[in-house]
Amino acid sequence: MIRPVRFYPNPETAADNAFQRDADRGSDALTLAARKEFDAAVQTLRAAGVNVHVFEDTAEPEKPDAVFPNNWISTHDDGRIALFPMYSALRRRERRQDIVEELRKHYRVTEVIDYSAFEEEGFCLEGTGSLVFDHLNKIAYASLSNRSNPKVIERFANDFSYEPVTFTSTGSNGQPIYHTNVMMCIGTAFAMVGLKMIGNKAERRHVRERLEKAGKEIVELSADQIANFAGNAIELQNKSGEKLLVLSSRAARALTQEQRERLTRYAKFMQLEIPTIELGGGSARCMLATIHLPPRW
Repeated sequence: MIRPVRFYPNPETAADNAFQRDADRGSDALTLAARKEFDAAVQTLRAAGVNVHVFEDTAEPEKPDAVFPNNWISTHDDGRIALFPMYSALRRRERRQDIVEELRKHYRVTEVIDYSAFEEEGFCLEGTGSLVFDHLNKIAYASLSNRSNPKVIERFANDFSYEPVTFTSTGSNGQPIYHTNVMMCIGTAFAMVGLKMIGNKAERRHVRERLEKAGKEIVELSADQIANFAGNAIELQNKSGEKLLVLSSRAARALTQEQRERLTRYAKFMQLEIPTIELGGGSARCMLATIHLPPRW
């Protein structure tokens, strides 16, 4: 997790991120509130037994979305790290070699594969925002948009031996969903997904069938629930092996009682209070760049 130095909704991403909101406060006030929310979230996760590595954002260059590191890095259980091409020029500053080197001190890193050169061709793939992984079954789900280019998806899938499942999902504004992870969350035994947002019936059927074949209980989310970040959740495992479903308080409130009961059969709810951070267009899942690397010892 990256503790922000500056935080405000990124003007370069406002046009295609329907989840982003204009703020009624200046950037100083936003940054102070976001840092408080971040610190409380880290404390909540650690109290639940989650191992959290916190890195301080650097003051220069300014990076308003640094609190969402999952878009530029992913880690894998074979020791590989992937670095991703970003849509916003402001966000390309977030890739930090010093963080990769710090991870090497704690985990076995065998290779770093850097896809950022695709930015020169105008092709982007924003990490686990663009790719929602079913790690157990080696499947990568991706909703196509200007943040999730099929050419880069194919390259990643070939390099990491994942089966790509691509589709297009559309929000209530008629625009493509900008990141897959706002409309889909995959846990060990469940999947929260806005299937009705996939307009093409064949694509929708394929996604459903692929999830069912992988043994996931599907919890369907409405467009309103997705607008409230219910899809931007993530299953974590604490030091005791307990599964936790981490999501924002806003997202948890958007779920029905029946959905909550179904999900709590698989994971304990862990709610983070992050209303200021959500103004940036991401929620709990976006704040967490999960570590799958093998430990050094």
